[in-house]
Amino acid sequence: MNTQTKKVMKKVFNIALIALFISILFIPEAKATMQQGLMKLGFFNPNLDHSKLSAPSEMQDPKNTGPANYVMNLLDQQGNKVSLEDLKGKVVFINFWATWCGPCIAEMPSIQKLHDKFKDNNEIVFVLLEAEGNKAKATKFMESRKLNLPLYYPVGRPPAEFFRGSLPTTVILDKQGNIAHITEGMADYSGQDIVDFLNQVIAMHP
Repeated sequence: MNTQTKKVMKKVFNIALIALFISILFIPEAKATMQQGLMKLGFFNPNLDHSKLSAPSEMQDPKNTGPANYVMNLLDQQGNKVSLEDLKGKVVFINFWATWCGPCIAEMPSIQKLHDKFKDNNEIVFVLLEAEGNKAKATKFMESRKLNLPLYYPVGRPPAEFFRGSLPTTVILDKQGNIAHITEGMADYSGQDIVDFLNQVIAMHP
């Protein structure tokens, strides 16, 4: 291989490397694929603190040891209004996401796996809250990826204790509406740890 050929090959390689880097930065699908690979290596596991489940959530007023009174109103996929008050008595897994969010796309298959493990359990509700309220885009997103997660859309602003603008954000509420867990950023929800955690939250309030 002569020097000129080596220079051409090096130039092509550099261009391909730059193109890959740009695609990872700016194309959500490419970024999501890379992040899913990291998940398979054991990165991005949710930080689940079981020890806090027996005490009032640190996100609440420490003087309040009773049921929480967070207010959040939603629309389900059929356009029905749903409030957090309606969901009292069930554990609620809320995921704030958007169709353009690479990390949201990356973690969605793991949420589907988690949902499938609890689909016959009527003590837990999954709320996939599309942050922009774009029903058409959210529906197309789920259909194109063959996901059947329950979609919801916000009515007004969610409580600041739940969502500070970071996508994705996942909030788990106990049966009294108290915050049992929050993750800001992407996480892998396909493991046994989150299953055990949710079962523990379910068992907290008969």
